[in-house]
Amino acid sequence: MNSTERELLQLIEKNGRLETTTIAKLMGISEEETKQILEKLEKEKVILGYSAIIDWTKGTEEGAVTAMIDVKVTPKRGVGFDKVAERIYRFPEVKAVYLMSGVYDLSVSIEGKTMAEVGRFVSEKLSTIDSVISTTTHFILKKYKHDGLVFSDNDEDKRIVVSP
Repeated sequence: MNSTERELLQLIEKNGRLETTTIAKLMGISEEETKQILEKLEKEKVILGYSAIIDWTKGTEEGAVTAMIDVKVTPKRGVGFDKVAERIYRFPEVKAVYLMSGVYDLSVSIEGKTMAEVGRFVSEKLSTIDSVISTTTHFILKKYKHDGLVFSDNDEDKRIVVSP
């Protein structure tokens, strides 16, 4: 990956809604070159998708319950943790799965409508997988910051925080 591609990725990572004309101007390249780079990175699956960060606590009575689940597993011979992780990430409730260092092997992020729904997922789906030894569930009580965005009622706090 060259520096132009890296710069473009950094721009759209912070704001996926930037138009190609804006990206081109910010980077000092042509709009055609910008489109070609985006197409290349999408084809190579460097860019996997574009999404919005939504504060679901605003304007709705319905809020999703998010949980982070630490999962201890027995890795499978020849494939390690990959097959177990794949089995877990195929559940529609699962938003993310990470291989971790430390006491637990996998960290699983899931969403449900209620704590009871999350509990049922853990007891009926996750913990019944052969390789799963144990789980520890942590419920997200409040989001303060996610993907560089501060969740706050203070307008001064609502800005993208850019790392140096």
